[in-house]
Amino acid sequence: MIVQRRAVTSVLAASALLLAAGCSSGGGDTPGGRSGSSSSTAPEASDSRQADGQPPPATGSVRVVRTVAADLKTPWGLAPLPGGGLLLADRDDGTITRIDDKTGKKTVLGTVPGVSAAGEGGLLGLALSPDHASDHLVYAYLTTDSDNRIVRMLYDPKKPSGEQLGAPDTVFKDIPKGMIHNGGRIAFGPDGMLYAGTGESGDRGLSQDRDSLGGKILRMTPEGEPAPGNPFGNSVVYSYGHRNVQGLAWDGRQRLFASEFGQDTWDELNAIKPGDNYGWPIAEGKSSDPTFHNPIAQWRTDEASPSGIAYAEGSIWMAGLRGERLWRIPLKGTKSSAPPQAFLTDTYGRLRTVVSAGGNKLWLTTSNTDGRGTPSKTDDRILEVEVS
Repeated sequence: MIVQRRAVTSVLAASALLLAAGCSSGGGDTPGGRSGSSSSTAPEASDSRQADGQPPPATGSVRVVRTVAADLKTPWGLAPLPGGGLLLADRDDGTITRIDDKTGKKTVLGTVPGVSAAGEGGLLGLALSPDHASDHLVYAYLTTDSDNRIVRMLYDPKKPSGEQLGAPDTVFKDIPKGMIHNGGRIAFGPDGMLYAGTGESGDRGLSQDRDSLGGKILRMTPEGEPAPGNPFGNSVVYSYGHRNVQGLAWDGRQRLFASEFGQDTWDELNAIKPGDNYGWPIAEGKSSDPTFHNPIAQWRTDEASPSGIAYAEGSIWMAGLRGERLWRIPLKGTKSSAPPQAFLTDTYGRLRTVVSAGGNKLWLTTSNTDGRGTPSKTDDRILEVEVS
């Protein structure tokens, strides 16, 4: 099985120790505050509807509280900081910007070197180290001239704007790249392991090839090694038969869910079981073939084209690009307990990323400047949304 990794250098480790010792709480990277997003270290666990016998109501609600920030260009990854504030990835420019979630003020941390933005590739998902409050490490999934890869960088808020990112250290590389289907979502699970959703880069055969990293969900240690307990021995492959995974989230019982782009017929939300085959390209959507793990919900591609997902209030919340809406999928265990419900349809345009803002609130980004949308004068935006 394929194992592509690079251990963190001793220089980076030493720098992390020095930075942790020298940084004060003035940078806002202190424990407390935001938690429970698909980019953070653990899901929300305070939902009173966690017991499988108590599913959420069949009908929910969504209220847009406010616009947090506007005039953003090709936003993709979004990671809430432990002490407040958001880190935002610009797909095309390859920059990471800190957004003050109270005032909307933008501070550019720096540009990630090596980003090759073309088609659907560029600087994509962001995730914070499980120990970010002390080690100040930011992980990023990016497209280069040769591959998709995961890097990590030190973030030093005490340095001037534009100089706050350390040199990237490659954690994992050689994920297939293409003009389409680069995947790109990364997240640390409640087990402290790093998960990545990849795409088959337009080469359908990669999805069923367990020796390929394309069309998979990968699970690895923070250093890029195959995680203990992975289903295929010394391999980072966790599940396969995917077309293009851009959403990862855990419910309050630490069960993993993933969204997936279909081709012409069905988009999917899947409950992920390690080692299972999710069917692409042989099956799109639900199948009668017992070889494949069927989705818990499916949509016509013009109603969804899903990217990010988050868990809140007993439901998975799924952002739709082509569908231009936010879907609510109420859960009972690893199944949908009621038909999915759509909100914000054709209101804010294409929706890319959704993460938990704690409790019953979400951060939601639009994606109208990505070359496929029709931007308004204030696009793109980050919205604060209240859900039930």
